[in-house]
Amino acid sequence: MGKIYFQGTFGAYSHLASLAIDPNAEINPCKTFDECFLKASKEINSKIVIPESNRITGNIGIEYLIFKYRLNIHSEYFQKIEHNLLGLPGAKITDIENVFSHAQALSQCSKFIKKHNLNQHIRADTAGSAEMISKNKQKNSAAIASTLSAKTYGLEIIKKNIENEPGNLTRFLVMGKDLIQPEFGEKKYITSFLFKLKSKPAALYQSLGGFAINGVNLTKLQSYPEKNSFDSFFFLCDLDGHIEDKKVQKSLEELGLHCQDFHVLGVFEADSVREKKS
Repeated sequence: MGKIYFQGTFGAYSHLASLAIDPNAEINPCKTFDECFLKASKEINSKIVIPESNRITGNIGIEYLIFKYRLNIHSEYFQKIEHNLLGLPGAKITDIENVFSHAQALSQCSKFIKKHNLNQHIRADTAGSAEMISKNKQKNSAAIASTLSAKTYGLEIIKKNIENEPGNLTRFLVMGKDLIQPEFGEKKYITSFLFKLKSKPAALYQSLGGFAINGVNLTKLQSYPEKNSFDSFFFLCDLDGHIEDKKVQKSLEELGLHCQDFHVLGVFEADSVREKKS
């Protein structure tokens, strides 16, 4: 049985995603994202389930760890994010004065918080907030977290689905030390890679020409400064297609001419959710 590491506490959305991805795995929480990456880089038969971006609030901020550890991406998974107001058993919405959660969860439920005139308190994560409510036993306090958190910490769901916008999704990456790649077939694939350009004028513009010429669609292109630098950048990129597709190969060869660092992070099947979103 393989191991999965996730950042946070039991009941977190990352825990929920891990259960959906592999319910038979041994699922272990880590305090930090760094700890997750470190464990997976040392243990062959383990993987990490890491949130990469959220549909509403954007990037989670783990790009520097992807660059540092260069683990292989095995797959992607889109987790539906449904926020709930959790309180002590018997608590009603009229009892609640204080609400605790992760900053992103609070901002994603701002309309509900404003409507009920609640005092918001930022905590490190959603599930940790639920655990705290369960321990402190104050009837006037609630957490914003998942239904799994309610179950895990013996809390009651005072109000379900309190997020501002329904249909919120977080994209998770499943990563590990092992190199896993699907065979090139009829399915839709994503090739993910990182690169650092040679220092010369218009380098990015020139390097991307190959994708346009070969008709390859880039679905993600983001730049990040290298550690302790404001003038040296690396790029994280996803494209539609399999690395063994001739068009993709030609594009990447063209890109390689302009790079001083190039690394393929993974080739994996595109999650079917992508088609529903487009």
